[in-house]
This record gives sequence, structure tokens and C-alpha cells, in this order.
Amino acid sequence: MTRSITAASIQFHIAFGDVDANLSRALAGLRRVSEKGSSLAVLPEMWSTGYDYKNLAEQAEQTPRVIEALKGATAELGMVTVGSLPEKEGDVIYNTAYVIDRGAVVGTYRKLHLFSTMGEDRFLGAGDRTLVVPTSAGRLGIAICYDLRFPELFRKLALEGAEIICIPAEWPKPRQEHWRTLLRARAIENQLFIAATNCCGLQGKLDFFGMSLLISPRGEILAEGEESPVELTALFDFKEMASYRFQIPCFHDRRPAIYGTLP
Repeated sequence: MTRSITAASIQFHIAFGDVDANLSRALAGLRRVSEKGSSLAVLPEMWSTGYDYKNLAEQAEQTPRVIEALKGATAELGMVTVGSLPEKEGDVIYNTAYVIDRGAVVGTYRKLHLFSTMGEDRFLGAGDRTLVVPTSAGRLGIAICYDLRFPELFRKLALEGAEIICIPAEWPKPRQEHWRTLLRARAIENQLFIAATNCCGLQGKLDFFGMSLLISPRGEILAEGEESPVELTALFDFKEMASYRFQIPCFHDRRPAIYGTLP
């Protein structure tokens, strides 16, 4: 591994149910981080609409045109972007992350773990597979928001060769420290880069704190947002990851025969 890239997190206030406004914000953010040399940009979870459950089926019908706009922008800017959108298949709506690499959708991931506390399981279908995908910015593993609380998913992505795990999120107050601690833990225990983007601002009764993070394989915070819209950038040097894995060979020292298959 001799590559390095500049990664970006595009944190903004999602206009509830307003696809056009959110698309404009996302495209403008992509252009700004591209001007800073970014080749990878992560958008928030359900960034085109927010969790507008009442109108989600109708709004999901606009997702294809949103994807076309992102394909055009990433082709023009020479970038990879990751963010989740409502996807409709038959009568089911999924929270789906799209990986778009320089004009092409190269992978999709439907959120595996639905946050039953907020009723996601009543309105959305759950995914049934993980995703690690090679891109021009590196091998990306994908997780979405609540997935962060399930470390076995992240270990699977790491074992499948992920160099960067991208995490779109809508993570509300008051669980800021859980967000920060879990993200650093996932980076440290898997010795890889994390690019996590949370939204900010009020959506109904929920207050989103932002605090998007770009994290090194050592768990160092390379860039962190506050509570306002912001674009973060940081250098992800893959030589650093290789060096750290050599110094502390956690993957070599694993003992999966002892762990067995977890129930």
C-alpha cells in the first residue's frame, strides 16, 4: 500500500422532505471538497429527505434522479461519494447507501440493523448482506448509523479487506459520546480509516449534533465537525495503516478457532 487520498465529510442540515434543497446542498459540498483535492466524500444518512416516514414512499421515487445527479457530479469531479437514500423495491422501502465512483454506481448496501427504538423496523426493510467494494479511492466497507453498535459487522468488513469504512448517519443528541467513542473503537480495533458523516440541526423533535469524524487506524481524530454545517477533509495515508498493522499484528494474532461461531 503506497497510496494516499484526501477524504471528506460533508455535514449539513437536512431539509425535512425537501429533495431539491438537499440535493443542491450535497452537490455544492462535493464541489467545495473537490477543490480541496478530495477523492472521497461521505454524505449523511437519508440525506435527500430525512426520516419523513409519512412521505417516504413518494420521495423514494425521486432517488433515481438524485443518483443520476451524483453520477454526473462524480464523473465531472473525478470522485467517489457515499451516502444513504430511500430505495423503493416493490412495496418495501430500504435505507440504502450508494457508492458512486466517477459516474458509476459500483455498490449498494441496505442498512442491516434497524433502530427499533425509533420505529425504523416498522417503516423500512432490513438488508441481508454486507459490502466491501474496490473503488478509485480504495477498498470501502459500508455501514449506516445504528450499525456502529455492532462490532462484528465491522470486523467482517475488515477481514474482507476494507481500508476505509464509510458511515453515513443521523445520530441525535444526547448520545454524542457514544458516537465518538464507538467510532474511535471501530477504527482502533480494526486498524483502518473511518469516514463518518452525521447531519446537524433540528428535524422535528430530534436535534442532530453533527460531530462528523475522520479517524486514523490508530484512533487519532484527523478532523472533527461541530454542530454547524461544515466540510471536513483529511489525508488518509495507507502506508500508515500498513505500518501500524505491522507494529501491532492483531489480525495475525487472532484465534478464530477458539472464538467459534457466535450465536
